Amino acid sequence: MHFLQAEMLWALLLAPLLLGFYLYLIRRRRRQVLTFSSLRLIHEAMASSSRWRRHLPPALVFLAFVLALLAMARPVARITLPADYMTLVMAMDVSRSMLATDVEPNRIQAAQKAAKEFLQALPAGVRVAIVSFAGTAQVVQHVSDRREDWVAAIDRFQLQRGTATGSGLLMALSTLRPDAPIQLESTLYGGASQRGLAESQGQSLEDRRKSAPPKEIVPVPPGSYTGGAIVLLSDGRRTTGPDPLEAAKLAANLGVRVYTVGFGTPNGFIPGYEGYSFFTQVDEETLKAVAKVTEAEYFKAGTANELKKVYEHLSSQFTLERKDTEVSVVMAGVALLLLLLALALSVRWFRAGAPKLVTSP
Repeated sequence: MHFLQAEMLWALLLAPLLLGFYLYLIRRRRRQVLTFSSLRLIHEAMASSSRWRRHLPPALVFLAFVLALLAMARPVARITLPADYMTLVMAMDVSRSMLATDVEPNRIQAAQKAAKEFLQALPAGVRVAIVSFAGTAQVVQHVSDRREDWVAAIDRFQLQRGTATGSGLLMALSTLRPDAPIQLESTLYGGASQRGLAESQGQSLEDRRKSAPPKEIVPVPPGSYTGGAIVLLSDGRRTTGPDPLEAAKLAANLGVRVYTVGFGTPNGFIPGYEGYSFFTQVDEETLKAVAKVTEAEYFKAGTANELKKVYEHLSSQFTLERKDTEVSVVMAGVALLLLLLALALSVRWFRAGAPKLVTSP
């Protein structure tokens, strides 16, 4: 929770003054106690009124006063609400380490099966794009709401050498936020490859150069983007491409959450595959850092069943969105209710027990 007018919090210093004034009145009242002629009258008076009843209405008034002061500072809370729609980008590792058989039948087949089940269970309001990455990254399915397109894209995965986790994250971020000024071409491909990328997207390189210069990214609070999220699955560590932590900082500046999934066990091994050795152990530290920077979550899945449970949990996350909402009206309403409750209790407890004045004829 934060406050739009935090300077008004100084008014909370009035609360201790109010409490001190109340304690002063109690002590003053005790000094003015009348002397009774009989101790029996004192015991009867003490039995007729309870101590906690006497202090409860003032306590409610005090709480109402504090809440009213907090409402003046205009508090803002992050509230989770049902999402109308969301775009989800899945970035999946297709490096050859996914051939490891520590997960039956192997990592890639188990990951494909779990991913397809996850996508099939998503609510109707979620759109999906799919990015694969190994030595490079590519979009294998652009944003679509057709489940058959998602499944077909996952079935088209082709394993490659290398693990460019940062490239996969940047490609996913650019797919989710095409309006953001992300220097994707220069970061992933360099100047020599910009022409081929421009032509593949139906735009000449000359047109790109004539276009307006890229704008600078204005940072927003991490996790504040409610239009979508990224799920990144990897089973190894980066061997090429940009630093995934730098890509995560860019995602955080755009407010995009990146949920990361580490898939595989420490025993993953591919013996004698084309004479190469591969990293088959999950780089958990990097994946945890990516999730933390973007205010998302990291999940570890060592089996196909665990990966399925991770996706089931994520499915529930993507049907909700978090919004910053001012709650000053709520606090003011609670303060008013406390005041009314204090007034009602005072009338019920003390007026009913007040002595009546009886005059003799």
